[in-house]
Amino acid sequence: MRSATIFEAKTNLSKLIQRGLRGEEVLITSGRARKPVVRLVPVERPSASRRIGFLKGQGRFDEGFWEPLPEDELRLWNGDD
Repeated sequence: MRSATIFEAKTNLSKLIQRGLRGEEVLITSGRARKPVVRLVPVERPSASRRIGFLKGQGRFDEGFWEPLPEDELRLWNGDD
């Protein structure tokens, strides 16, 4: 977790926001004792459903999936009546 004083936060706000968007927590401190006063975190954290490959191995296709569509169904997909 990154920590910054209020002065550092004012000076480097854009950089601290970028760190927060990457998932880091940024702690803003105050005073000589560097007492924590604010935690900077993204509004929305990335959800697990956006992770690539999260459904790997959970679905199966039978052999018919790879077969060409029948002519009448293919015409419907192409917008022909």
